[in-house]
Amino acid sequence: MANISASLVKELREETGVGMMECKRALVESNGDKAAAIKCLREAGMAIAAKKASRAAKQGVIAAEVSVDAQTGHMIEVNCETDFVAKNDNFKAFVNELLKDAANVPDDGIAEAAKAKVDAKIAEIGENIIARRNITYKVQGTGAVAAYVHLGGKLGVMVEVGSGKADSLQTPAGKELLGDLTLHITAVAPQYIRREEVPADVVDAEKEIYAKQVEGKPANIVEKIVAGKIDKFFSQICLMEQAFVKDQDKSVGQVLEETGKAVGDAFSIRRFVRWQLGA
Repeated sequence: MANISASLVKELREETGVGMMECKRALVESNGDKAAAIKCLREAGMAIAAKKASRAAKQGVIAAEVSVDAQTGHMIEVNCETDFVAKNDNFKAFVNELLKDAANVPDDGIAEAAKAKVDAKIAEIGENIIARRNITYKVQGTGAVAAYVHLGGKLGVMVEVGSGKADSLQTPAGKELLGDLTLHITAVAPQYIRREEVPADVVDAEKEIYAKQVEGKPANIVEKIVAGKIDKFFSQICLMEQAFVKDQDKSVGQVLEETGKAVGDAFSIRRFVRWQLGA
């Protein structure tokens, strides 16, 4: 039998919200395999999520910038060792300098492109600095890009919204929609845009867990329950099906459709990215 440490039990409890005794029992049954223990707890209906968002302790800043015409957006993450440096105006100015450089760098190419500048800043500040990642969105067809940075650079979001007309997203309603979408993605953390994008193996694994939770019931009842739970699962992870953060009675898809009709257009979410510092 595997030696189950108190720290592993505590880690499992933090990720699932389940009591210490149940967590330890699940770890014993799974021979110390945390992923298997989480699945066991979920099958028993105790754990509400398979895993929790990364809680990496890296410090630094996420920064983003969108062009005046909203046709291009850039986002970058630069890490440092301490929160003290991350909040320093010198470091923030350096991140903004690298953000402008990222406009001419391929996605995730900033580490190599900015090596000389980073080395010089390390020598100046006396703390390790890593230009970790960068991404650029250029509108594909007709539409607009929007970005939002939250918690002083701890979270960053960028989204591209498609439209039928060039100026629809520059109307007051269109601009409000763009801002609301970045806030929603920041707050609710969707994983996919629509359910068709969720990998089949992920869906199958969820179905297996839900079926275990209602084992022993008639097959037709199990099928209905599992179907209902899968719909709820999609509404939790798919952006278009999530309850809109500013109006829980509507889905993001409904808000997108209503806003489009109000300005005589049709909107679609083409892509989005949500970064958490150090994750």
